[in-house]
Amino acid sequence: MSIATENFIKKVYQYEINEGFDSRPGSVAKSLGISNAAVTDIARKLAKKNLLIYEKYRELKLTDEGKKLALNVIRKHRLWETFLHKIFNLSLHEIHREAELLEHQTSDFLADKISQFLDNPLFDPHGDPIPSVKGEISFDGENITLTKTKEGTSYIITRLLGLDKELFEFCSVNNIKIGSKLTINKQFSKNEMTEVELYGKRLLLNKDFTKRIYVKEII
Repeated sequence: MSIATENFIKKVYQYEINEGFDSRPGSVAKSLGISNAAVTDIARKLAKKNLLIYEKYRELKLTDEGKKLALNVIRKHRLWETFLHKIFNLSLHEIHREAELLEHQTSDFLADKISQFLDNPLFDPHGDPIPSVKGEISFDGENITLTKTKEGTSYIITRLLGLDKELFEFCSVNNIKIGSKLTINKQFSKNEMTEVELYGKRLLLNKDFTKRIYVKEII
């Protein structure tokens, strides 16, 4: 399977499962930096290989075989992210950038060895679950985005979803990281903004941030 195909299938999978995203051809094209026509062409070819379901004007959907392939690539990517963060202390942006290159050059054998070396981690440094060798992946149903949080309630950050360097730089400067505790001061629903208090500091976040920060309520 080519690198381009693996990246395409992985992107469709990520857009299918993550809240606030959609897997329409136009969205996938924008994310991958290719034309809508190119996405349609790739989708039709993958549909013939029973990796994807393509219907004109509808969101792209992976078949079971397509999901299996996507999860295998994602497993390698997140294992490399965990390795690079633990061994070399690279930033969240740096580990993603390097893992994007390494995931395509990694055999299943090497992925298993990396997992064993890391004591078979369940989550990567972004808080994303690492698929098992059998292609199984589990999500905590109690995790929600900041967009859905309640005013006056305290939460713990469990996941940072995104690829943007500026997002991670902002998070680093403001101590927004896995395990950080915050309180929701105000939800500005009309303007889609959320005011949070974190380590005694108040921050006003727009939807671009709140849909990428996952939390769990502190009971």
